[in-house]
Amino acid sequence: MSTQRLTLALPPHFRAEDILKFHRRDREEIAEAVGADRLRKGLLWRGLPACLTIVFTPTQAEVSLELDGPALTRDAARLDALAARMLGLTQTVEAFETRYANHPELGPLLARQAGLRVPVAASPFEALVWAIIGQQISVHAAISIRRKLILATGERHHTGLYCHPDAPRLAATTEDTLRAAGLTATKAATVRAISAATADGRLPLTIWADTLPAVAAEELLLAQRGIGPWTVNYTLLRGYGYLDGSLHGDVAVRRGLQQLLGAAERPDAARTADWLAQFSPWRALVAAHLWAAGG
Repeated sequence: MSTQRLTLALPPHFRAEDILKFHRRDREEIAEAVGADRLRKGLLWRGLPACLTIVFTPTQAEVSLELDGPALTRDAARLDALAARMLGLTQTVEAFETRYANHPELGPLLARQAGLRVPVAASPFEALVWAIIGQQISVHAAISIRRKLILATGERHHTGLYCHPDAPRLAATTEDTLRAAGLTATKAATVRAISAATADGRLPLTIWADTLPAVAAEELLLAQRGIGPWTVNYTLLRGYGYLDGSLHGDVAVRRGLQQLLGAAERPDAARTADWLAQFSPWRALVAAHLWAAGG
């Protein structure tokens, strides 16, 4: 076993609770354990079970990685990049808030939610699997299916936390196992297909984390059966912190926009897309503000 440690400085108005809330979704805490000021998350690191711990203070995040195996020299830089991405520290939040501080509709919302960043999953693959699971079902149902999937296919760290399965493991998982976890036949087939494509490099999710080619990534993801625009944009947002995807088809985004505009009726996807377009390259960040405003 080995442990890596580092400390990241946090910007003013950093909203640690947003990060903790994102990882608090599953109250049974099989893969993530969240306290008042800290997150413990099981994940696979180079295929080995690991526990990532992030402890927040007002000015910094203390990060550690307990690995069920030996450390490598490159682990330190990789951990630094992972933690910064998960906490949204690479996101251009300050420039966005300065640009739209006086916007008649969005400006007041930004003032109330200053410093909001998008929490990012531990890996793009985990974000993609979550997006597929969550297609056209409630968050509560998606959480239940994700939990069953992790229990059926995940590996356990010595601390007791389960680690979300990686692409090779899910590619080798039978359809019956995925169906037993609650996935439909279509979603099970999609998960197995994207897992195989990720494992053999046809879907280079990890490589994209360094320099995300958004257009090329979108095209390649859309070419996968069972993946549509919402799944792609959600994956780019939660997997990489890409802030310019248009989540105009998201029901919660449209509901949030209705409230923001004080509209009598919920805007349709086309109207929402038109409204979000003015905020490029931060359309997905605006969607995150609409989510947050709705609770």
